[in-house]
Amino acid sequence: MNITVFTSNQPRHLSLIKDLASVAEKVYAVHECNTVFPGEVKDFFGNSNVMEKYFKHVRDAEKKVFGEVSFLEEDNVKQLILKDGDLNKLSRKILEPALQSDVYVVFGASYIKGWLIDYLLEKKAINIHMGVSPYYRGSSCNFWAAYEGHPELVGATIHLLSRGLDSGDILYHALPAPMELDPFVLGMKAVEVAHKSIVSRIASGEIIEYIGVPQDRSKELRYTKNSEFTDEVARDYLENLLSPKEVREKLERRNLAMLEKPFIR
Repeated sequence: MNITVFTSNQPRHLSLIKDLASVAEKVYAVHECNTVFPGEVKDFFGNSNVMEKYFKHVRDAEKKVFGEVSFLEEDNVKQLILKDGDLNKLSRKILEPALQSDVYVVFGASYIKGWLIDYLLEKKAINIHMGVSPYYRGSSCNFWAAYEGHPELVGATIHLLSRGLDSGDILYHALPAPMELDPFVLGMKAVEVAHKSIVSRIASGEIIEYIGVPQDRSKELRYTKNSEFTDEVARDYLENLLSPKEVREKLERRNLAMLEKPFIR
């Protein structure tokens, strides 16, 4: 089985590639790269003092769950390295080796358009959306769920890729089990659970048997844009963080009826 994954270059993205390589004959990894020092280096996010402090927590949590950024040493991984946003400029000829796979996964790629989205829709590509749809959609969804006091809705939606952002039919949700966690670690644990679930379900073949459930937009709590994540919002979040005990208590009261085929670990 060959797998193609469109992703980024942070430790959590590299971890997914390694996990996929453990169950695939070959993995084609198309990376769109950003700085691995968000908050320190101005890139997708700014580098103000408060952003540096906020993303220091993010990087520490990512390191705790996924380790440092590192070389990929798997012999069965082929990589294509791009600048973020360049994916839609590629010709079919360039990507051709990655277009003969059995499974296509998107995690942390830029907004895919043109001939490539047509192809991936035809192949029923799977998107890992870090946020529990349809409740939280858009940018930094798990941040906004935690910011609004809903750590129980910090998780992932595994859904069919769609032309609209995070709007494809839902296959299932993946969320961390109730435990005492720092809110930043909670977000990274959600990523880890999403990865483990999709890898195991690809390996077993059961994911191709899932029937997607259309998203009910009437249930949407928040649709966010990157521009809404300001210094003021980040400062407010840091000054009012939930304690690990509060996180566990809210996870224990999670309403499973809100979720589709929940995978909780």
